[in-house]
Amino acid sequence: MVLTGRLCRRYGNHRVTVVCAVALSLSVALPPLTRSALALGLVLLVFGAAYGGINVAFNSAAVDLVTALRRPVMPSFHAAFSLGGMIGAGLGGLVAHALSPTRHLLLLTVAGLLVTAVAGRTLLRCEPPAPPERRRPEASAPRRPHRRTRGLVLVFGLIAGCTAYGEGALADWGALHLEQDLDASPGAAAVGYSCFALAMTVGRLTGTTLLERLGRTRTVVVGGTTAAAGMLLGSLAPSLWAALLGYAVTGIGLANLFPVAVERAGALAGPGGVATASTLGYGGMLLGPPAIGFMADWFSLPTALTSVAVLAGVAAVVCLAAHRAAGR
Repeated sequence: MVLTGRLCRRYGNHRVTVVCAVALSLSVALPPLTRSALALGLVLLVFGAAYGGINVAFNSAAVDLVTALRRPVMPSFHAAFSLGGMIGAGLGGLVAHALSPTRHLLLLTVAGLLVTAVAGRTLLRCEPPAPPERRRPEASAPRRPHRRTRGLVLVFGLIAGCTAYGEGALADWGALHLEQDLDASPGAAAVGYSCFALAMTVGRLTGTTLLERLGRTRTVVVGGTTAAAGMLLGSLAPSLWAALLGYAVTGIGLANLFPVAVERAGALAGPGGVATASTLGYGGMLLGPPAIGFMADWFSLPTALTSVAVLAGVAAVVCLAAHRAAGR
């Protein structure tokens, strides 16, 4: 991700997005073709690099578009990301029964290359939109001191990490909590993450309106507080339906924190800011599941899941503190 930020500055967000999309599509077909754990690991490294790279590249392109439009439309892009994940998981489960893994992933590669061919033509033909202040130098705002900018980027990266921690924890442990602690059936337990993901998608689809009415700081503070309350309910509720409601409230609360954090980091420091915030964000997603596992061993799974609520609250407090420190 950090390397991609540098590549975007040198070659442009659109070109890097297209290259990463091609690499990602091709790497999807490789895992079934490997014959050893080492080969599989190397293939997954390629897939991970392409996946991380395209996240930085298209988020950087989206930041440029948000700035040019002067509207906070970043959550809409992340809603498409969430919706794609939900549709992909559902279709993948259906196709897996009809096709072998090799054919299944080859089909994904073909689909990815076709999408890249269609979208890539537009991206390569169009120059990234220039923000209004770049078109009118006399109207440009004074630049922030470099050290302060870096500090704010790290703050937004911390917010992204707290948000992604919750996403990773619920993806890996949410269903197990419902099945193990609330005696839900495997099918009912699987509904838990669906409630969370669907609520997050809905929250992001309405994110632009929310940001226009409340502003970025209030949106993050309200979202973090809502997610904290929802996760306390989801982790400590004595019944399945109350826990499902808690998961949904958590999804709505967390929905716009990551998009806002990445957009602000990109607005402050360009692709490098997006890279830093994304790296810290996905670091939180990597940290969440094993941290929950260790805490579940030490205490219990419901207690461990309350850490999601704690970090959502931390994101809200950090954003509010940064807002007051910035004096705006």
